[in-house]
Amino acid sequence: MDNSGKEKEAIQLMADADKKVKSSGSFLGGMFGGGPHKVEEACEMYCRAANMFKMAKNWSAAGSAFCKAARLHMQLQNKHDCATSFIDAGNAYKKSDPNEAIKCLNAAIDIYTDMGRFTIAAKHHINVAEIYESELVDIEKAIAHYEQAADYYKGEESNSSANKCLLKVGAYCAQLEQYQRAIEIYEQVGSNTMDNPLLKYSAKEYFFKASLCHFIVDELNAKIAVEKYEEMFPAFSDSRECKLLKKLLDAHEEQNCEAFTEAVKEYDSISRLDQWHTALLLRIKKTIQGDEGDLK
Repeated sequence: MDNSGKEKEAIQLMADADKKVKSSGSFLGGMFGGGPHKVEEACEMYCRAANMFKMAKNWSAAGSAFCKAARLHMQLQNKHDCATSFIDAGNAYKKSDPNEAIKCLNAAIDIYTDMGRFTIAAKHHINVAEIYESELVDIEKAIAHYEQAADYYKGEESNSSANKCLLKVGAYCAQLEQYQRAIEIYEQVGSNTMDNPLLKYSAKEYFFKASLCHFIVDELNAKIAVEKYEEMFPAFSDSRECKLLKKLLDAHEEQNCEAFTEAVKEYDSISRLDQWHTALLLRIKKTIQGDEGDLK
């Protein structure tokens, strides 16, 4: 479908809206009281133009039009509409300019936090984090936004949403070799979930991840941690994860690379290990072999 006509129409609408904004601030506009009403009309026109640009897949122009609407809403003190327009702008820019998308989403977040709407602010912190993850590959900034989202969710008693954000932070901290922070997060989330009948099955997974992070830092730390988790959460003792950890600790103590590999293979044949687990297990295995040797 040819949407070039839509784009022309949108450009004309933008020009008309610009004129309205200019005339609203003029002497005559002010004298006859048409100022605010004209600004509202211009807002509507910018939004209509933005949607036409979206149909024509001109994402930058759509983002720019939504931004103009957002600024006018701010001028009219319509905070909620202003935030909504910034979100629409951010979503359009996501497809063309990730940095502009982040600016718009951050502007909306500032408004929502100012209004005390922390749950919706948290949701958009996650959107920003995802842009940093996938588009800009800036993991440190993604972590900061996931942490902020978790804080807001906690404050609003949305603990399961907070935990989801924290688990993202934990996974990235381990990748970046910030093991102590990762351990704190996995222990915290594990403790939060082990008393919940619906979630306690997941607790063993979090204690397993914390143990792997301990193991990379120090074998003795890992032994002590595993014992601590067994005491805290007796169901952990019977889990396949705990049994694997004990085999790995024995293999590491004996510097037996084959036994280590065999234990991992046996576990993986029943429960597939994902990329994150594999990366950490390879780091641990490397401490048996020294820096040389095949890690396959």
